[in-house]
Order: sequence, then structure tokens, then C-alpha cells
Amino acid sequence: MAMLSSLTRRTVLSIPLTKHPLSTFSASTSSPPQSEDETLVSAATTILKHHRSKSRWSEILSLAPPTSGFTPSQVSKIILQLRNTPHLALRFFNFTVHRSICCHSVSSYATIIHILSRSRLKSQALELIKCAIRKFPDTHKPDSSNPPRIFEILVKTYRSCDSAPFVFDLLIKAYLDSKKIDVSVQLVRTLASKNIFPHIVVCNSLIELIAKSRGPFAAYDMYVEIFRCEKGEGSGREVKGVMANAYTFNVLMVAFHREGVVEKIEEVWKEMMAKNCTPNVYSYSILMAAYCEDGRMENAMKVWKEMGDEDVKHDIVAYNTIIEGFCKVGKVGRAEEVFREMVFNEVECTCVTLEHLINGHCMSGNIDAALVLYKDMCRKGFKPESSTIDVVAKVLCDKSGVFDALEFVRAVIKKHDIVPRKTTYELLIQSLCKEGWMEEALKLQVEMVGKGYAPNFEIYSAFIDGYIKQGDEEKAETLRNEMLRNKIPCKDS
Repeated sequence: MAMLSSLTRRTVLSIPLTKHPLSTFSASTSSPPQSEDETLVSAATTILKHHRSKSRWSEILSLAPPTSGFTPSQVSKIILQLRNTPHLALRFFNFTVHRSICCHSVSSYATIIHILSRSRLKSQALELIKCAIRKFPDTHKPDSSNPPRIFEILVKTYRSCDSAPFVFDLLIKAYLDSKKIDVSVQLVRTLASKNIFPHIVVCNSLIELIAKSRGPFAAYDMYVEIFRCEKGEGSGREVKGVMANAYTFNVLMVAFHREGVVEKIEEVWKEMMAKNCTPNVYSYSILMAAYCEDGRMENAMKVWKEMGDEDVKHDIVAYNTIIEGFCKVGKVGRAEEVFREMVFNEVECTCVTLEHLINGHCMSGNIDAALVLYKDMCRKGFKPESSTIDVVAKVLCDKSGVFDALEFVRAVIKKHDIVPRKTTYELLIQSLCKEGWMEEALKLQVEMVGKGYAPNFEIYSAFIDGYIKQGDEEKAETLRNEMLRNKIPCKDS
């Protein structure tokens, strides 16, 4: 994450904060006199900088006051003396923690966090921020007038540590990783009020988390707030925050796509174009997927053509999207054309590609073509999804008979070492009962129970209907009573 300008460095220090009785590096009332304090800090710094690695830690241990250890203020001052050797500063801080020779405060944590952040030691700084948040939880609900304590102390110690705005990116990320959306939003707003904006990656992470937990419209509102563009007071010019990128718009389009709101996807796309943000191949794929799932293949193909016109190479996701779209609307021939183009362009197909085509051929009743594609899938080492097995088995039941479907399922189980799902057993048992093969259906039902699937309403109904067709009312009535005893819920309940 890139640092902001030097102007922003100065601005961050003017953020209004709630007053705390704690000073920047407050020492306890039992702290030694200033001269002794300086002597201790100087001695510790000398040991850490100049003594051999093996001996320095035992000497630091001996130097620490025996009863109280180092104060947080002393540790902060020592760390500041080590600012140009951040790894050594971190080792010293961790040593004081592991040996319990300092009762650390938020300020001492803030100091080492700043030193690590200014040196771009991201993972180490982030871990310490998370540790500080856990160790010093806020006793109040953070808001605009009362931000998190760790944020306040980071601001107060910002200048003395010669830090960088990057530290606030890490703080927001720490809260995002903990799924604390409200605090993250409040920090973004507090910083934005001073025209300080988090890195685009952090902004995108916030919007993405909101989209997943609170829905696309809440995410869009956050997008508008972060990426707003307002007139500067009296200047007549626009004051811009961080600039949205393709990932930003992709997050929003995916969120609306998940909810099936195609018109909002189109709206986001138009906004991306209006902001002169260049879409990437995934952006095009999301828009095409929305049109495909809405059955608007003509619109999808316009987007496909636009990709070519803009020299955006069609990748496997784009090909799979269009192939699936044509298969869903019953135009498997067009899907095959796109597939052949894909092969010609040397784009390697995936298991998903072949599954779309298999489903398309099954929808059109062409089981032979579906089986050819399944064999091609096996040659490529792909493992079919359970839904694909069900689709092929159903068409085999309808076209060739249940025993061909059963043979296919047995072969798939053996070759790919998979356990069929419950719906596969239901399909085969229902077909066997429908055709009057009750003994075979019973054997399969026993196998199904052995796999951990309990008989449901569909299974009982299939057997009852099968026995009634054979005129065996006694067995049918026995199963009805068994359903009642086992409290098998009806399909609609």
C-alpha cells in the first residue's frame, strides 16, 4: 500500500481526538528520576546496538529493574533509538513481552507499530495491531466523537515516531480481518473528514465485506461515500479522494449479480465507463454472466464482441460464461461453436467447460453427445460434479432405461472413487420402482442407507406407488404405516 503525500503526513496530526489523562509516553508514578531514566535507556540502547547477539539479551535482562521491569515509556524511548533497525526493535519488544519485564501500555504498542509501519514490515505491524486491539479493548462503542483508543494513541504518537499514513491502512485492515465493519467504517470516515483516504486495497476490502454481510445496496452506499467527488469550498475545483479501480466495480457487480439485480449491474458498468476506469476481463465476464442468466444472449454477445474490439483477450472464465449461457437457453449448437473457437485459440478447457456442454446436450436429449463429452472429461483427468452425474443418469433413464443409468453411475463411482449424493439414489430408485423392478430398488435402497442417507418422502412414495402398480396393497400399507411411525415429513412440509 503506497504512502500518501507529505502534506497528508502533516494533516493526520490535526485530527481532533477525545482527551485522555494518558500522555504520549506516560511513565508510572514509580518511574525513576529523569537522569536515571535517560541512563537506563542509553545503556539498553548501547547493549542492543553494539553487543553480540548471544550476550545482549542476558545483559538486557540484568539491566531491567528487578521489581518493576522497564516502564512502557522506557521501552518506547529505546525502540525510538532503534528506529533504523526495525527488526532489532521488534526483537527487543517481543523479548520484553516474553520475559514479562514490561507491563506494556497502548503507547508502547503504538511506538513499535509505527516503527514497523514506517519500515514497511506489514505482517509484523499488522499482527501487533491485532494483539493491541485484543489486549486493550475499548470500553465504549467507537463513534465520530470517540474513536477507538488505539487509533487515538497512534495519532498522538505519529509525529514523534516519524510514521507514515500506511499505519492507518493496517489498523483498518486489522478491524476488517476481525469482521468489525462499524469500527472500520468509522475510521474511514474520521480520516476522510481530514481528506485522508485509505489505500484502494483497504477501501475495496471494506466494500467487499459490507457486500457479503449486509448486501449490495449497503456496499454501493459505502462506495459512494468513499469515492465521492465534491467541490472544494471557495476554490471552485473538485477535491478527489482515492480513485476507484476495476476491482472496486467488480466487487459491486458481483454483489448485485449474487442478488440477480441486472439493472444495477448495468448501472455500475455505466459508472465505470463514465469514470474512465478500464474494465478487465473479469469485469466483462460478470456483465456477460448477468445477461446469460437473464437469458439475454444477444446482450451477452455484444459484450463478447466489445471485448475483442478493446483487445481484451477472452479467458476461460469468459468462454465458460458464454458456453453456459447458450446451453441454458437450449442453443447447444452455438455453445459448441464457441467451444471450437476456444480450442482453436488454444485456451485450455476446464472441467466446468465440459460440464456445461454435457448439461446442454442432456437438455436437448442428445445423450450420445453427452457421453462422448464425459469420456473426454475422463481422458483429461477431470472429476464430474454430482449434479452432472444426476443429469446424465436422468436422461439415460428416459432414453435407454434405468439399467443403463445404473451402469453409468456404477462406472462413475468406480472410476472416480466418489459417493453419489442422495438425489442420485432417489432418481434411480424412483425409476426402478416405476418400471416394476422392486427387488433391485430394495437392494439400492439398502446401499443408500449404508451410505448414511435415510429414506425420505420421495423414496417411500416410489416404493408405495410401485407396490400398488403390482397389486401388492399389503406392502404398500405397511410402508404407509412405517412412514407414520417414523414421522416422515411430506414433500411440502
